[in-house]
Amino acid sequence: MEKGGDNTPRPTPDEILARVMRQETKSGRGRHKIFIGFAAGVGKTYEMLSEANRRKQRGQDVVIGFVETYGRKGTEGQIGDLEIIPRKVIEYRGATFEEMDVDAILTRHPEMALVDELAHTNVPGSTREKRWQDVELLLDAGINVLSTMNVQHLESLNDVIHDITGVWVRETVPDRIIREANEYKMVDITPRALLHRLERGDIYPSDKIGQALQNWFREGNLNALREIALREIAHEVDEDLADYRREHRIDKPWAVHDKIMVCVSPNRSSLRLIRRGWRIAQRLQGDIVAVYVMNQSLSKNEAAICQDNLELAQRLNVPVVTLKGNVADELIRYSRENDITQIVIGHSTRSRWQELIHGSVINRLMRALRMIDILVVSTPHEPADR
Repeated sequence: MEKGGDNTPRPTPDEILARVMRQETKSGRGRHKIFIGFAAGVGKTYEMLSEANRRKQRGQDVVIGFVETYGRKGTEGQIGDLEIIPRKVIEYRGATFEEMDVDAILTRHPEMALVDELAHTNVPGSTREKRWQDVELLLDAGINVLSTMNVQHLESLNDVIHDITGVWVRETVPDRIIREANEYKMVDITPRALLHRLERGDIYPSDKIGQALQNWFREGNLNALREIALREIAHEVDEDLADYRREHRIDKPWAVHDKIMVCVSPNRSSLRLIRRGWRIAQRLQGDIVAVYVMNQSLSKNEAAICQDNLELAQRLNVPVVTLKGNVADELIRYSRENDITQIVIGHSTRSRWQELIHGSVINRLMRALRMIDILVVSTPHEPADR
């Protein structure tokens, strides 16, 4: 331990972190970190145990509430000298089962508890039906929790997972458990590497490998599940960033990911704008949205043009958002609320006299959105019949 200028011992960074964690525990609800994967064997439990050992070395009081190693040597080796809370034995229909002893953990009241397999269904006769409910009780008691789960157990994805794998996942976790978690970590591995682990016998016993390869562990399934998991984590990170910016009243967009907004109208030139915006999004590997602000009723011809715009957007997989109100006001509001980084808009069709009376949409956007790049695309002259 270092000493400060007045010879007072100065805490090390690890001691400071341990002190902060103790204070957070005393202050109310515990913190929850979830290790998320897309299939068995990606390394969720291993990563959780590895972090637990690092925290123990920093002086934190860590216990194992429930960890399932499935006989995997690498995972078993990570347990080390971590304290294990003995499991609770429950009898059901003449057989005995082991479940996490929540009461024993509450009595022990460590700083942090490790809880594997959030989606697990407790044996009938348990106080609570699901393990995620046990975890909520620990969190409410001020105990920090490290836990694990696979993305296919999220309740909202149940139909999607069935469509991909042909399997109904019976054990699910409410999506709010992820939303309310303080931290989540994607434990990632390529599907090909995961299949190599399976074939080596690192995930299941040899007599179960063939069946696994024919069912859940088909490479197409794994690729799809991995993409779902990555998208879910990216969505949660986006929400966390948006919450942070709202809390700190940060109005200007942070260009962590390009988001292109194409401003469309009942003009044939909007087709050109959609194509230009789509090419920009492809080049930058960014997101794109077409926004139409409805501020007056449409003629038959204008309605037909809007339909053409919509059909092109659909072919290019560009989502279309329709707003109502003042054109400039709505475009400015949408840009700020959705972290738009680039705007694609066509030259105004208003005359100079009309702009003096009603104002210029482009000028208003440029004044109000100084931190956003605005591309004004030249548009060909439209026929007079419009």
